[in-house]
Amino acid sequence: MADARRALAFALYDAAVAAASPANCVPANLPPAPATGRLILFGAGKGGAEMVRVAVRHYLAADPELRGRLGGVAVTRYGYGADTNPLTCREAGHPLPDEASVAASGEMLALAKAATADDLVVVLLSGGASANLTFPAPGLTLADKQAVSRALLRSGADINEINTVRRHLSQIKGGKLAAAAFPARVVTLAISDVPGDAPAAIGSGPTVPDPSTLADARAVVERHRLALPEQVLAALRDPANETLKPGDPVFEGSSYRIIATARDSLAAAAKVAADAGYEPIVLGDRVTGEARELGAAHAAMARELAAAGRRAAIISGGECTVTVVGNGKGGPNQEYALGLAVAIEGDRRIVGIAGDTDGTDGGAGLATDPAGAFVDATSAARARAAGRDPAKHLANNDSTALFDAIGDLVNPGPTRTNVSDFRAVLVDPAV
Repeated sequence: MADARRALAFALYDAAVAAASPANCVPANLPPAPATGRLILFGAGKGGAEMVRVAVRHYLAADPELRGRLGGVAVTRYGYGADTNPLTCREAGHPLPDEASVAASGEMLALAKAATADDLVVVLLSGGASANLTFPAPGLTLADKQAVSRALLRSGADINEINTVRRHLSQIKGGKLAAAAFPARVVTLAISDVPGDAPAAIGSGPTVPDPSTLADARAVVERHRLALPEQVLAALRDPANETLKPGDPVFEGSSYRIIATARDSLAAAAKVAADAGYEPIVLGDRVTGEARELGAAHAAMARELAAAGRRAAIISGGECTVTVVGNGKGGPNQEYALGLAVAIEGDRRIVGIAGDTDGTDGGAGLATDPAGAFVDATSAARARAAGRDPAKHLANNDSTALFDAIGDLVNPGPTRTNVSDFRAVLVDPAV
């Protein structure tokens, strides 16, 4: 029974990832190739290269002669590259942009500016595109943009505030890629990792109008008391750096479609749970909170369900937070799992899994880092037997080492997609 529930937990995670896989969501949404002009494919984000790979194969399978009219570039996080031949694939920094980010974005802008009214530009976006698409506003350097990114990531600013500032310091975000491609028609397909799925927030909206303003960006800086270089502050005062607004003619004839969301992934996992005889209880895609505390809260919910005799699967998405006080290694999914493991110790009715759908837990690690962890009633005891004290590991934010010691890491490698975090707690009162 324990092995069966472990397999089911991993199957739920796999279903969530598969629902957002470019191979499953891109082909049916691709527009027809242009009759005469060029087809230009741009990809950005953790799934950007894979989305371009899938699109290239789709178009060339339908018309091999299209190769002569095909152009474009994909940029993705290091370790997330794909075979986009005959197009170029670049790997770049995440969450902090680097020189490779700037070079790839420059390539993209140059190709966009060369597009004509006969051409079709297809932009394929996924989570992580904000870092990948980095081309500083005039007068700014990459070091300036990195300083801004570091300050924002440490400030407690939410993703909407972060992107508001990013868009106004860029020559490619905030609709400016669409402006560069005008008068070509632009079709954008996006895999959303943003709560609410606002197009202007996904990849900082390179192909859509931006409702925020320079004044809004300055307000974020003031609200969070960010210490930024003077040239950055000057850029946020310069009207030339305003983003494109709704009603701008560059967006006429263009379209935008979200092709995968966290809700889709949660629904896919819920179906797998239901087919296995569990009542799906989907908490939604915006569940947040301190990771270890959320794990304990879901354990309490699971116990209530078990006491009521309900065989259920508690399924949730949304990104937890970790207040870092130690020097260990881990991420919000692993810390959630460790909090859950401590809370369900000895209760054989409950097992759980947590993992980032992009394949790595946390934003600053390697592409080979784990995505999360699996837990059951024995996890805490097995950790102690392996010389790992769960309480000490929690105190040191060191969840990876504990789960590695007991063989319970979720380690799929780069999934080449991203629709936020996934969590599932399985409850079987009959165990």
